[in-house]
Amino acid sequence: MAQQKSVQTSLTGSALVRLLEALSDSRVRVRDARTGFTDGLVQWVGWADAIALSAALERSPSAAVVSEASLDERAECNRIRASLTQAAARAMAPTGHSAMEASVGFGSLRKRYVTQQQAMEVAIGTLRERVRAELGARSPELARLAVLDTVMAQVLNVQERRLLATVPGLLEKHYRRLRDEGSGNWVTLLMQDMHTVLLAELDLRLQPVEGLIDALDKD
Repeated sequence: MAQQKSVQTSLTGSALVRLLEALSDSRVRVRDARTGFTDGLVQWVGWADAIALSAALERSPSAAVVSEASLDERAECNRIRASLTQAAARAMAPTGHSAMEASVGFGSLRKRYVTQQQAMEVAIGTLRERVRAELGARSPELARLAVLDTVMAQVLNVQERRLLATVPGLLEKHYRRLRDEGSGNWVTLLMQDMHTVLLAELDLRLQPVEGLIDALDKD
């Protein structure tokens, strides 16, 4: 029997896609790993969405209202990342009772993962709105960026949510493979892999708001 290995890797670039591919057998692939961003965007954006994006790009930015107190958005982003990272570690920490965890099935693990996804969506969504407000108060150009980001989120969020909702299902297939192979430490490996995938998803979800914060820093 081949030795089981964890899928932990560096969380850079398309880490989430690569991790999900590593969790899948040769018959299960992540479609977006073979699809360029531009092609994928064309598939996701309908004609009504394209009109909204075009209007956002062509809109003349209004005069900026200078913020009296510039909030430290970078520090807040780092705080949220740290908080969500700690929550992920707690949620995916093995209890040390492998036999008990194995007998429970994947249902409780799925619930843990989905709970973390929901926490990320709420916390990062709130931060993104806050950063947009700060962009709008800085300059006309950054106000335009905030509007564009709002429209992009409206266009892409439904598809992003749908794709990320498939992650627990892929993890369940990974759970079944590890369980059926029967290595003594398979539960620990599973929890490590779920933790790694969760961190990669966090990294993916934070990328848009970190890009907005970069724009603030350059202003």
